[in-house]
Amino acid sequence: MTGFPTALVRPDLRDFAGYSSARTSATVPATIWLNANESAGPSLVDPEGRVRRYPEPQPPELVAALARHYAVDPSRVVVGRGSDEAIELLVRAACPPGGGQGIVVSSPTFGMYAVSARLHGVPVHDVPQQDLGETWRVDTGRLAEVAGREDARVVFLASPGNPTGSTVDRDDLAVLAYRLARQSLVVVDEAYQEYSDEPSATELLDRLPNLVVLRTLSKAQGLAGARVGVALAHPDLAAVLHRVQAPYPVPEPVTRLALAALSAEALTATRDRVDRTLAERDRLRAVLGACPLVRSTYRSSANFVLARCSDPDALLGRLAATGIQVRDLRHQPQLGDAVRVTVGTPEEIDAVAAALDVPPTPTPSPTLSTPRTA
Repeated sequence: MTGFPTALVRPDLRDFAGYSSARTSATVPATIWLNANESAGPSLVDPEGRVRRYPEPQPPELVAALARHYAVDPSRVVVGRGSDEAIELLVRAACPPGGGQGIVVSSPTFGMYAVSARLHGVPVHDVPQQDLGETWRVDTGRLAEVAGREDARVVFLASPGNPTGSTVDRDDLAVLAYRLARQSLVVVDEAYQEYSDEPSATELLDRLPNLVVLRTLSKAQGLAGARVGVALAHPDLAAVLHRVQAPYPVPEPVTRLALAALSAEALTATRDRVDRTLAERDRLRAVLGACPLVRSTYRSSANFVLARCSDPDALLGRLAATGIQVRDLRHQPQLGDAVRVTVGTPEEIDAVAAALDVPPTPTPSPTLSTPRTA
């Protein structure tokens, strides 16, 4: 494994030990725990006392299960409160607060990258994507140039992108990370990877120490309310992220849910659900494309469809009148006429068709997919 360049971590955090919690500071095996000021007895709503004690900061069984699922060594796994926390931790660990070493993004993209940077007091540099008509292109060469010129510490890319639905070629990601090996962390957000045919960037981790891959159980696994996100990084960087993370990020009930979602039976069900989603995605795009209020739609490698509208207010009004909420994206760069529609159930897509006065098309038979884990 290639060594991690410590220069990519804030100088004041390279030797930072972090908070020593009651769980992490235990040095010997114990049967009586009196070091965390927990309640002496269980709550009425938790008679078995399953949540009476603070949880493991990084539950070993969950870390091991996630490592198997994403085909990485457990030392690379950082579990947190959704991908949002991982984004925050990476900005915190790499960018000196209030300074000029910030981040680079490629808009239109997920808004939390910029939010985390601005809350941290560091600049956000944007290399806009190119609209190719049915898809979008991220200019990775330009990203490298801007990161170098601005002395940026983190480059964020989403693949598949949100809200574009497009992917970034894995070879282009590898070249980008190689060019910035001593300059920046390159973070590939794969929240929608299970819906994509593009191979995961996790396969590049062993040879690119500045590469970080974000994954989540919120989308394909259907656990958005549980907030389970994962950063997969070089073990040295993972150790830094653990130290700057707030104590006890994974509640005990969340650990149980996540472990259940990673069981063989649940993963089979997830793949079946993804296959159905892909079939319905094609139907949703056809429904939107048949609406006179929609000018064009984009190909998608995620579980949503991005559409440009001739009259966004009219389209949003028709949907809202029947209780259907979609994402208005007109505030985003290059998307002044766009909406994003999530792939719902067949009945929900029928409701969209009815609201837009479009004849519903039959749902195609799902094409069985290969397991999309890593």
